[in-house]
Amino acid sequence: MKELFKVSLLLDFYGQMLTKRQYDVLDLYYNSDYTLAEIAEELDISRQGVHDNIKRGKAALFELERKLGLVARFSDQREKASEVLKILEQIESSVTDSRDREKLSRAKLLIRSMMED
Repeated sequence: MKELFKVSLLLDFYGQMLTKRQYDVLDLYYNSDYTLAEIAEELDISRQGVHDNIKRGKAALFELERKLGLVARFSDQREKASEVLKILEQIESSVTDSRDREKLSRAKLLIRSMMED
């Protein structure tokens, strides 16, 4: 997984467990695409302070994921839901009863909504 996407996802799951400063720095850097200099100016800290907060914040995020594994579980559940959706689509092609087709369509809709949340 690309680092930008990985850290952004970890920030969504665990961001509130970081210090406010770490969260703000990581959010600006990874989600808003600010440079170190822009973050330093925005938060009135040195570029080295920004760099240190990024390093410590990332380390904390990866450690939380190592211990709790929420992102890994989330990704696994999305993959399984996608697999179930494919199976339902295969079944739907052979079903002729309109009530059964409606039930399959409803099940597919529910799975898609779960995947979007």
